[in-house]
Amino acid sequence: MSRIVIALGGNALGSTAVEQRERIDAATPSLVGLIAQGHEIIVSHGNGPQVGMINLAFEVAAQHTDRVSPMELPECTAMSQGYIGYHLQQGIAKELRRVGMPWHVASVVTQVEVDPADPAFARATKPIGAFYDEATARARMAADPDLRMVDDAGRGWRRVVPSPRPVGIVERDSILNLLDHEFIVVACGGGGVPVVRSPDGGYRGVPAVIDKDFASAALAEAVGADYLFILTAVDRVATDFGTPAQRDLDDLDLATAQRLVDGGQLGEGSMLPKVQAAMGFAASAPGRRAVICSLEKAPLAMRGESGTTIHA
Repeated sequence: MSRIVIALGGNALGSTAVEQRERIDAATPSLVGLIAQGHEIIVSHGNGPQVGMINLAFEVAAQHTDRVSPMELPECTAMSQGYIGYHLQQGIAKELRRVGMPWHVASVVTQVEVDPADPAFARATKPIGAFYDEATARARMAADPDLRMVDDAGRGWRRVVPSPRPVGIVERDSILNLLDHEFIVVACGGGGVPVVRSPDGGYRGVPAVIDKDFASAALAEAVGADYLFILTAVDRVATDFGTPAQRDLDDLDLATAQRLVDGGQLGEGSMLPKVQAAMGFAASAPGRRAVICSLEKAPLAMRGESGTTIHA
């Protein structure tokens, strides 16, 4: 039996509650199919569209009534973990009952520790929230020196926040305890709630967004996983993607993968972070492998019949 962390993309989950439930119902046979092969799974997920909607809803409501206050980003991330986890619990449990499996499902609101000295905190790059005209954006920044806003591809001005790398999973022991008792665990949603250590020995949330794939790789390392599956919209990593010269890749060792990264062969905002996260996990211990594949073909990828496998 292998222990597998499966990273689902937030965009794959839809933009409404109804759409999300439908897409999860379509996804669960592939997830449960891995358990049917004798494996143990932990599910992580993105939250890009969802946390943006939550943040925007509070921001707009606060502008129109004093009965609603703006909600800070760590709390918005925790909210998205809750409702996406709720839908995943329902969908996976329904599929487990359908195929007669005795496993349970639980979601863990997960804090992910980041380093306050991470250089990412000096260069906020991740856009979130509502669009504003330039005058409004500059007035908001003048009123709040900690607020950073930039023009987002000509569509308007938006807040940007840092995207630091994860250094630890705070709820690691809780996740492992659930795994030991035949639970499928949903954890690290949206990259986790980014936190730093506070002087009292606890943690405090920080306004940042952790990349979901890097957080999933950190989770996989923390729980001693054998495999990291990064599920995306394509079946394999490819060079010259979308051109007549496109070449799909079945297998990448770390040296070859690094050459692709260095050569700019991978999309900056799409495949590049997935491959980098996969490389980090594959290099973290002997025998670990990462697989980048489409959701529906995850069970095939486990048998080597689809996906791109990255290994030392």
